[in-house]
Amino acid sequence: MSLDFCALGLTARLVDVVQEMGYEEPTPIQEQAIPLLLTGQDMIGQAQTGTGKTAAFILPIIQNIKPGSKEIQALVLAPTRELAIQVCQAANRMASHSGLKTLAIYGGQSYTIQTRQLEKGVDLVVGTPGRLIDLINQGKLDLKHVRMMVLDEADEMLDMGFIEDVETILKQVPQERQIALFSATMPEAVRELAKRYLKEPAKVHINPTQRTAVDTEQRYYYVRENDKLAVLMRLLQLEEIKSALIFARTKARTQELADELNRRGYPAESLHGDLNQARRESVLSRFRSGSVTVLVATDVAARGLDIDDISHVFNYDIPQDSEDYIHRIGRTGRAGRKGRAITFVTPRERRLFGIIEKAVRQSVQACQIPTREEIQARRDTLFLERLAATIVDMETHQNTTGSSEYNLLKMLKNGQVDVNKIAAAAIRLARKDEPEIGLEEIVEPAAESKKERLRRQDVIREKAKNSMQGYKSNAREKSSGKKDGKTPFKSGKKHSHEQGMVRLTMNLGIDHGIRPGDIVGAIASETGIPGRAIGQINMRRDHTFVDIAEKHVVQVLNGSTGQYSLRGKPVLLELTKN
Repeated sequence: MSLDFCALGLTARLVDVVQEMGYEEPTPIQEQAIPLLLTGQDMIGQAQTGTGKTAAFILPIIQNIKPGSKEIQALVLAPTRELAIQVCQAANRMASHSGLKTLAIYGGQSYTIQTRQLEKGVDLVVGTPGRLIDLINQGKLDLKHVRMMVLDEADEMLDMGFIEDVETILKQVPQERQIALFSATMPEAVRELAKRYLKEPAKVHINPTQRTAVDTEQRYYYVRENDKLAVLMRLLQLEEIKSALIFARTKARTQELADELNRRGYPAESLHGDLNQARRESVLSRFRSGSVTVLVATDVAARGLDIDDISHVFNYDIPQDSEDYIHRIGRTGRAGRKGRAITFVTPRERRLFGIIEKAVRQSVQACQIPTREEIQARRDTLFLERLAATIVDMETHQNTTGSSEYNLLKMLKNGQVDVNKIAAAAIRLARKDEPEIGLEEIVEPAAESKKERLRRQDVIREKAKNSMQGYKSNAREKSSGKKDGKTPFKSGKKHSHEQGMVRLTMNLGIDHGIRPGDIVGAIASETGIPGRAIGQINMRRDHTFVDIAEKHVVQVLNGSTGQYSLRGKPVLLELTKN
């Protein structure tokens, strides 16, 4: 039986606050983490997004620090601006009666606004690594009085290239402090970070066997790449969608898809890395309010989103690994609500999706693409339900025989118009704004034979082999000794020392005002590879060396020839030459 909040060691005032907010009993992460954090012990918490972890660390912060000192006593690091804002808003609600002063610090907002608030005095700061380091370097952010520090979504910060920034910030806080690290997954880099900076941490692992939410119905449709849009349109008409989050592989693809949905009558917005902060906040505000029902996003842009009432998640483009799949579908089926996660799988992605399905440890149902007849039948059913409800409402709330509708009907009947024709015309008028059912013929791909699959895989491998041949040959020749009078190759900073990685050179560097996190975010969102496929980043003044997992090199090179930009400069990547 679950404990109530009173049994966790919280003060009566905080218990009243959480009850006023509608919390009836603590979630598992809250039940285990709150008592530990109240004692001042370091802690590692492994829990998925949507499990209530924000309250698990904010409530102990509120109880353990004394407001009004004008010194920063607690610091929360978040990977994205959206998450920083959401955590800060949650802290404000929970601290409404305590006098605790909070501040969200993130890129895209005026430095002046943030520094003025810091000068007035702040008890709790929630921020993103890049902007925090900027303010530290300017002498505007003093962390020497921090007593409690939280690393929220540490694996996301790793994926976005922020681990070095996180360590820089950790070195700014006192040796005697409490640290809580929360992460959905525990990659090696996160475990190493915890070993270096946490002192004998308690470990809390929530629901380790169930990778995805039980309240989320998972389905997939086997489709051809060219049919994805047509299938999506049919599903949008068939499903009862309150709000939908659609994941696409690249920034350009999100914008194109959002534009096409708007043309077809579905209010949609895109969320990607090219939007400035004001525009991002406007898009998210419209999505939360319901004025936009569909949000099309890349993985990088959607990180840190904390919106409870998303009814559907569509994987328009399949994620590259199981962890990205888990993060995506974790945004529906939250707070006790039912959710639906729908994935489009093309013939060449069947094997990848099979790996994902095994990793999530939950069945994903294969479904047939709905026909036009099924969509029309569904529309008819919904219309008849609305019609029946309107009849009941008229009978209940007004004198039907004297209503304006009945007066119009009398006028039509007096004109000798057939009642059946009147009814049919009224139905047509009532349904005139329904979007047209697409006329596209959709044929589900035939099952690929083993022979065909092996042949296709051979072609892909040969293409990758040819693209890499020059690079590997050059490396072998240089490592074996002199060539054409040149000195023997020596392993140095220009080459990756990690097995399975290939070093590329980017045309942008420190002088262009970019950070490692910018590079990871841009490459991942534009080329569709997972952030963890990007390894060491070695920045120089006018260029940068970037390590990429070998299996993704061809994809990155093909997608990074000036089609997208960082800080207004086109991104060009090529194999490093030595």
